[in-house]
Amino acid sequence: MSTHKVATRDEWTRACEQLLVKEREHTRRGDELAAQRRALPRVRIEKQYRFDTDDGVRTLAELFDGRSQLLVYHFMFGPGYESGCPTNSSIADAIDGLVPHLNACDATIVLVSGAPIEQLQRYKRRMGWTVPWVSCANGSFNHEIGFSGTEAETRAWVTPIVAELPAVASRNARETGTDLAQYLAEGFGFTAFVLEGASVYQTYATTARGVEFLMSYYAVLDRAPKGRDEGSAFQMWIRRHDEYETAR
Repeated sequence: MSTHKVATRDEWTRACEQLLVKEREHTRRGDELAAQRRALPRVRIEKQYRFDTDDGVRTLAELFDGRSQLLVYHFMFGPGYESGCPTNSSIADAIDGLVPHLNACDATIVLVSGAPIEQLQRYKRRMGWTVPWVSCANGSFNHEIGFSGTEAETRAWVTPIVAELPAVASRNARETGTDLAQYLAEGFGFTAFVLEGASVYQTYATTARGVEFLMSYYAVLDRAPKGRDEGSAFQMWIRRHDEYETAR
């Protein structure tokens, strides 16, 4: 039985209006943070990174596809994976529908992963996505930008903290056909770049809960009566969209 207070319509309206004051302040604060992101200093990308794409090998500058902004989601699908990460797949579901709208605002968005392009193409067909997905398997982009490590490096930091990791890490490792070190060697995150003349600059990057802005289902659930309703089972409910059975 619900323990929430049951109010009259007038009482409920007043409570909503009080909350709205805080929500509007939260929105204004978000606008301020967005401005601060745009004002960050930039790092010039000196190295000529190359990627395997559906259309052959392309440079980082060529990934902009004629636009001035490039947005990258570092998708966890490493060279030792059999399938893409379920949680990252839920993020790609949301990104896929944004592509034409971002393109209309002079922004190209791509997924980047360390697995060979043929594996990415097969998984992309399974998921039904249209978002461009490129492979950095033959280069050092993900490692040098800060979103992957070697298996040995990862095993060294993972082994002492295995018991502290959320259960979803082990679950996702199994779902991708890897162990924890192989799975976590491929990091996730979001990076933004700008092209000015022939020069590419990195303008922003985030990971961990910083990518929640791409997990649109969380924003919706935050406004549902039960909220995220995860408890200690953080993200354990998330599946690839073709693997859900019935509502939990």
